[in-house]
Amino acid sequence: MFTTRVLRQAAQHAERTPSIKFIGKRTIPASIDHSPRPHPASPSHSLPSSFTTGSSHTSFSAYRDHAQQHGPLRKTIRSGDAAGVGGAAGSELGPVTPPQGIYFDRNELPARFHRQPLTLAEIEVIETGGAAAFA
Repeated sequence: MFTTRVLRQAAQHAERTPSIKFIGKRTIPASIDHSPRPHPASPSHSLPSSFTTGSSHTSFSAYRDHAQQHGPLRKTIRSGDAAGVGGAAGSELGPVTPPQGIYFDRNELPARFHRQPLTLAEIEVIETGGAAAFA
């Protein structure tokens, strides 16, 4: 009845030795070349021209400082500066209307793309985990 408790207490008092043996301190090998190269499966087997010529980004961190995804990714965001996040009012940034053919919500699409309402039979099958479909 108390076997698990006894085994746990015995394991706590036993000297534990890790099963993983680490060889030494982690170091980055100097022999690895980190210069940009095209992917082996690329169809053109060459880097894009914008990447090799005229690019002001010498490293990934330089690219990340200028990249934008859902807002600026820059590390120098100041709250009191007009260039920072929240420095300008939303109305000053321009309209938020999608271009022609792009929709923000599924309900803005034509009716054929709207979600179909569930029937009572489908709801019953979902709620019973599928058991009602065979009864």
